[in-house]
Amino acid sequence: MRQIGNDANLAGKILAELKTAIVNGELVAGSLYSVHDLAERLGVSRTPVREALIQLAERGMVRFERNRGVRILQTSLHDLEEVFAIRLLLEVPATYRAVTQRTAAWVKELNAQLKAMRVAAEKHDEATFMAADRRFHEVINSASGNVRLARYIDSLRDMVLLRGASTVDTSRSLTDILAEHEEIYALIEAGKAGEAAESMRAHLLHTGRLLISQEAAASGDALPPVSLEWTAYPGVD
Repeated sequence: MRQIGNDANLAGKILAELKTAIVNGELVAGSLYSVHDLAERLGVSRTPVREALIQLAERGMVRFERNRGVRILQTSLHDLEEVFAIRLLLEVPATYRAVTQRTAAWVKELNAQLKAMRVAAEKHDEATFMAADRRFHEVINSASGNVRLARYIDSLRDMVLLRGASTVDTSRSLTDILAEHEEIYALIEAGKAGEAAESMRAHLLHTGRLLISQEAAASGDALPPVSLEWTAYPGVD
Protein backbone atom coordinates (compact mmCIF):
# COMPACT_ATOMS: atom_id res chain seq x y z
CA MET A 1 0.00 0.00 0.00
CA ARG A 2 1.10 3.55 -0.76
CA GLN A 3 1.67 6.06 2.01
CA ILE A 4 -1.10 8.63 1.90
CA GLY A 5 -0.04 11.27 4.41
CA ASN A 6 -2.27 14.32 4.87
CA ASP A 7 -4.19 14.12 1.63
CA ALA A 8 -7.15 16.47 1.24
CA ASN A 9 -9.48 13.53 0.54
CA LEU A 10 -7.99 11.40 3.29
CA ALA A 11 -10.98 9.22 4.18
CA GLY A 12 -11.74 8.31 0.56
CA LYS A 13 -8.09 7.60 -0.25
CA ILE A 14 -7.68 5.33 2.78
CA LEU A 15 -10.83 3.38 1.93
CA ALA A 16 -9.77 2.98 -1.71
CA GLU A 17 -6.22 1.94 -0.78
CA LEU A 18 -7.38 -0.68 1.72
CA LYS A 19 -9.99 -2.05 -0.67
CA THR A 20 -7.43 -2.34 -3.47
CA ALA A 21 -4.96 -4.08 -1.15
CA ILE A 22 -7.63 -6.61 -0.17
CA VAL A 23 -8.79 -7.28 -3.73
CA ASN A 24 -5.27 -7.71 -5.13
CA GLY A 25 -4.22 -9.94 -2.24
CA GLU A 26 -1.66 -7.62 -0.65
CA LEU A 27 -3.77 -7.95 2.50
CA VAL A 28 -4.20 -11.72 2.58
CA ALA A 29 -7.62 -13.33 3.06
CA GLY A 30 -7.82 -15.07 6.42
CA SER A 31 -5.00 -13.01 7.94
CA LEU A 32 -5.21 -10.66 10.93
CA TYR A 33 -3.93 -7.08 10.85
CA SER A 34 -3.82 -4.44 13.56
CA VAL A 35 -5.23 -0.98 12.94
CA HIS A 36 -1.94 0.45 14.21
CA ASP A 37 0.15 -1.48 11.67
CA LEU A 38 -2.16 -0.56 8.79
CA ALA A 39 -2.04 3.10 9.81
CA GLU A 40 1.76 3.00 9.86
CA ARG A 41 1.89 1.42 6.41
CA LEU A 42 -0.37 4.15 5.08
CA GLY A 43 1.40 6.95 6.95
CA VAL A 44 -1.76 8.19 8.66
CA SER A 45 -3.34 8.15 12.12
CA ARG A 46 -5.40 5.22 13.36
CA THR A 47 -8.79 6.98 13.52
CA PRO A 48 -9.42 7.34 9.75
CA VAL A 49 -8.10 3.81 9.17
CA ARG A 50 -10.54 2.42 11.72
CA GLU A 51 -13.37 4.36 10.08
CA ALA A 52 -12.46 2.95 6.67
CA LEU A 53 -12.29 -0.58 8.10
CA ILE A 54 -15.76 -0.13 9.60
CA GLN A 55 -17.05 0.63 6.10
CA LEU A 56 -15.29 -2.45 4.73
CA ALA A 57 -16.77 -4.54 7.56
CA GLU A 58 -20.24 -3.32 6.55
CA ARG A 59 -19.48 -4.56 3.01
CA GLY A 60 -18.45 -7.97 4.34
CA MET A 61 -14.79 -7.62 3.36
CA VAL A 62 -13.28 -7.61 6.87
CA ARG A 63 -14.28 -8.58 10.41
CA PHE A 64 -13.18 -6.94 13.66
CA GLU A 65 -12.01 -9.41 16.31
CA ARG A 66 -11.90 -8.14 19.88
CA ASN A 67 -8.36 -7.49 21.16
CA ARG A 68 -6.90 -9.14 18.07
CA GLY A 69 -7.36 -6.75 15.16
CA VAL A 70 -9.19 -7.03 11.86
CA ARG A 71 -9.41 -10.19 9.75
CA ILE A 72 -9.59 -10.14 5.95
CA LEU A 73 -12.54 -12.27 4.88
CA GLN A 74 -12.74 -14.74 2.00
CA THR A 75 -15.90 -14.59 -0.10
CA SER A 76 -17.74 -17.92 0.20
CA LEU A 77 -19.96 -19.64 -2.36
CA HIS A 78 -22.95 -18.62 -0.27
CA ASP A 79 -21.71 -15.02 -0.36
CA LEU A 80 -21.61 -15.19 -4.16
CA GLU A 81 -25.18 -16.48 -4.24
CA GLU A 82 -26.32 -13.64 -1.98
CA VAL A 83 -24.49 -11.05 -4.10
CA PHE A 84 -26.24 -12.16 -7.28
CA ALA A 85 -29.61 -12.47 -5.55
CA ILE A 86 -29.33 -8.87 -4.36
CA ARG A 87 -28.18 -7.68 -7.78
CA LEU A 88 -31.16 -9.40 -9.39
CA LEU A 89 -33.57 -7.84 -6.91
CA LEU A 90 -32.19 -4.34 -7.44
CA GLU A 91 -30.59 -4.16 -10.87
CA VAL A 92 -33.43 -5.60 -12.93
CA PRO A 93 -36.11 -3.11 -11.83
CA ALA A 94 -33.46 -0.36 -11.92
CA THR A 95 -32.90 -1.19 -15.60
CA TYR A 96 -36.64 -0.99 -16.26
CA ARG A 97 -36.92 2.40 -14.55
CA ALA A 98 -33.80 3.75 -16.26
CA VAL A 99 -35.22 2.94 -19.69
CA THR A 100 -38.59 4.56 -18.93
CA GLN A 101 -36.81 7.85 -18.21
CA ARG A 102 -33.86 7.50 -20.52
CA THR A 103 -32.06 10.51 -21.95
CA ALA A 104 -29.78 10.81 -24.96
CA ALA A 105 -26.87 11.73 -22.66
CA TRP A 106 -26.75 8.57 -20.59
CA VAL A 107 -27.53 6.30 -23.54
CA LYS A 108 -24.55 7.91 -25.26
CA GLU A 109 -22.38 7.23 -22.19
CA LEU A 110 -23.61 3.63 -22.15
CA ASN A 111 -22.64 3.26 -25.80
CA ALA A 112 -19.18 4.64 -25.00
CA GLN A 113 -18.67 1.91 -22.41
CA LEU A 114 -19.91 -0.73 -24.84
CA LYS A 115 -17.42 0.49 -27.46
CA ALA A 116 -14.63 0.27 -24.86
CA MET A 117 -15.68 -3.32 -24.16
CA ARG A 118 -15.57 -4.15 -27.88
CA VAL A 119 -12.04 -2.79 -28.26
CA ALA A 120 -10.85 -4.58 -25.11
CA ALA A 121 -12.43 -7.87 -26.25
CA GLU A 122 -10.59 -7.65 -29.58
CA LYS A 123 -7.30 -7.15 -27.69
CA HIS A 124 -8.23 -9.74 -25.06
CA ASP A 125 -7.60 -7.09 -22.40
CA GLU A 126 -9.62 -8.48 -19.51
CA ALA A 127 -8.81 -5.72 -17.01
CA THR A 128 -9.93 -2.92 -19.36
CA PHE A 129 -12.95 -4.94 -20.46
CA MET A 130 -14.15 -5.56 -16.91
CA ALA A 131 -13.63 -1.92 -15.94
CA ALA A 132 -15.88 -0.87 -18.84
CA ASP A 133 -18.33 -3.67 -17.94
CA ARG A 134 -18.54 -2.31 -14.39
CA ARG A 135 -19.08 1.23 -15.66
CA PHE A 136 -21.75 -0.03 -18.11
CA HIS A 137 -23.82 -1.36 -15.22
CA GLU A 138 -23.12 1.72 -13.10
CA VAL A 139 -24.43 4.02 -15.86
CA ILE A 140 -27.71 2.07 -16.05
CA ASN A 141 -28.16 1.91 -12.29
CA SER A 142 -27.41 5.61 -11.86
CA ALA A 143 -29.90 6.42 -14.64
CA SER A 144 -32.62 4.85 -12.50
CA GLY A 145 -32.38 7.99 -10.40
CA ASN A 146 -31.26 6.20 -7.24
CA VAL A 147 -27.60 7.01 -6.57
CA ARG A 148 -27.47 4.97 -3.34
CA LEU A 149 -28.67 1.91 -5.22
CA ALA A 150 -25.99 2.39 -7.88
CA ARG A 151 -23.26 2.74 -5.27
CA TYR A 152 -24.44 -0.27 -3.31
CA ILE A 153 -24.60 -2.53 -6.35
CA ASP A 154 -21.13 -1.37 -7.39
CA SER A 155 -19.76 -2.23 -3.93
CA LEU A 156 -21.20 -5.77 -4.24
CA ARG A 157 -18.91 -6.40 -7.18
CA ASP A 158 -15.94 -6.08 -4.82
CA MET A 159 -17.17 -9.21 -3.04
CA VAL A 160 -16.69 -11.16 -6.26
CA LEU A 161 -13.28 -9.60 -6.87
CA LEU A 162 -12.30 -10.51 -3.31
CA ARG A 163 -12.60 -14.18 -4.23
CA GLY A 164 -10.49 -13.58 -7.34
CA ALA A 165 -13.25 -15.15 -9.39
CA SER A 166 -13.83 -14.59 -13.09
CA THR A 167 -15.64 -16.61 -15.75
CA VAL A 168 -13.38 -15.25 -18.50
CA ASP A 169 -11.61 -18.03 -20.41
CA THR A 170 -12.92 -20.55 -17.89
CA SER A 171 -16.65 -20.67 -18.48
CA ARG A 172 -16.96 -18.19 -21.35
CA SER A 173 -15.02 -15.69 -23.45
CA LEU A 174 -14.97 -11.90 -23.45
CA THR A 175 -16.89 -12.09 -26.74
CA ASP A 176 -19.63 -14.12 -25.05
CA ILE A 177 -19.94 -11.55 -22.27
CA LEU A 178 -19.90 -8.71 -24.78
CA ALA A 179 -22.81 -10.27 -26.69
CA GLU A 180 -24.99 -10.18 -23.57
CA HIS A 181 -24.23 -6.49 -23.08
CA GLU A 182 -24.86 -5.75 -26.76
CA GLU A 183 -28.37 -7.18 -26.40
CA ILE A 184 -29.07 -5.14 -23.26
CA TYR A 185 -27.86 -1.97 -24.97
CA ALA A 186 -29.92 -2.56 -28.12
CA LEU A 187 -33.11 -2.94 -26.08
CA ILE A 188 -32.32 0.15 -24.01
CA GLU A 189 -31.61 2.20 -27.13
CA ALA A 190 -34.93 1.03 -28.59
CA GLY A 191 -36.74 2.11 -25.43
CA LYS A 192 -38.03 -1.40 -24.67
CA ALA A 193 -38.03 -1.22 -20.87
CA GLY A 194 -39.58 -4.60 -20.13
CA GLU A 195 -37.38 -6.49 -22.58
CA ALA A 196 -34.25 -4.66 -21.41
CA ALA A 197 -35.05 -5.65 -17.81
CA GLU A 198 -35.58 -9.26 -18.88
CA SER A 199 -32.25 -9.22 -20.74
CA MET A 200 -30.49 -7.82 -17.67
CA ARG A 201 -32.04 -10.56 -15.55
CA ALA A 202 -30.93 -13.26 -18.00
CA HIS A 203 -27.39 -11.81 -17.99
CA LEU A 204 -27.14 -11.72 -14.20
CA LEU A 205 -28.64 -15.20 -13.79
CA HIS A 206 -26.24 -16.64 -16.35
CA THR A 207 -23.22 -14.95 -14.78
CA GLY A 208 -24.18 -15.94 -11.24
CA ARG A 209 -24.83 -19.58 -12.07
CA LEU A 210 -21.65 -19.94 -14.10
CA LEU A 211 -19.51 -18.31 -11.43
CA ILE A 212 -20.89 -20.32 -8.52
CA SER A 213 -20.61 -23.62 -10.42
CA GLN A 214 -17.10 -22.79 -11.58
CA GLU A 215 -15.89 -21.80 -8.10
CA ALA A 216 -17.43 -24.89 -6.51
CA ALA A 217 -15.59 -27.10 -9.00
CA ALA A 218 -12.30 -25.24 -8.51
CA SER A 219 -12.46 -25.51 -4.72
CA GLY A 220 -13.54 -29.15 -4.75
CA ASP A 221 -16.59 -28.26 -2.66
CA ALA A 222 -19.97 -29.80 -3.34
CA LEU A 223 -22.11 -27.38 -5.30
CA PRO A 224 -24.58 -25.91 -2.80
CA PRO A 225 -28.25 -25.67 -3.72
CA VAL A 226 -28.46 -22.40 -5.62
CA SER A 227 -31.83 -20.69 -5.80
CA LEU A 228 -32.01 -17.40 -7.67
CA GLU A 229 -35.40 -17.89 -9.30
CA TRP A 230 -37.23 -16.39 -6.32
CA THR A 231 -35.77 -13.02 -7.23
CA ALA A 232 -38.13 -12.68 -10.20
CA TYR A 233 -40.42 -9.67 -9.94
CA PRO A 234 -43.92 -9.35 -11.53
CA GLY A 235 -43.63 -9.11 -15.27
CA VAL A 236 -40.45 -11.19 -15.62
CA ASP A 237 -40.67 -14.98 -15.96
